[in-house]
Amino acid sequence: MGVPLRHVLNWVNLSTPLGLAVARAGGCRIRRGPDSCFLADHYRWGFPTGGAFTVGDVVISRHDLDVLMARRPGLIGHELVHSTQWAYCLGLPFLPLYVGSMAWSWIRTGDRAARSVFERQAGLLAGGYADVPTRPFAPVVRGAAARLARTVAGRRGMDAGATLGTGRDT
Repeated sequence: MGVPLRHVLNWVNLSTPLGLAVARAGGCRIRRGPDSCFLADHYRWGFPTGGAFTVGDVVISRHDLDVLMARRPGLIGHELVHSTQWAYCLGLPFLPLYVGSMAWSWIRTGDRAARSVFERQAGLLAGGYADVPTRPFAPVVRGAAARLARTVAGRRGMDAGATLGTGRDT
């Protein structure tokens, strides 16, 4: 997808206006960047985590982006791939798809990015991520099922005696 098409799609699907609103609400300094993107730095909120994140055509960071780009020259290229992903996901659907890919990555590796299709497509190393090997799937599922069973059993235990004092506890 070319830069002009990505840029137009991200305006039309409202992800770039959303990114600019998030940047403004986060107290960012906003300026034009390469390939029709906006650079927004000095973001003051704690979420989401990471050195930088992208919403539409807006690259947002808590740090000074000039300093960050000097340390990690591939970062803007990585974030611009995410900008393209926002465009081909048609805006907001990118968010649940991205979160789902992070969940899948964590299940498979214990790391939120290593097996995320979005992070792999953008370049793990350029984004500051490591390529972590997968772990066996069955033990992860068994562990999650066991935790869920303990949680459900604990809730049943807390409900025991809920009828005390109602006249139905005989």
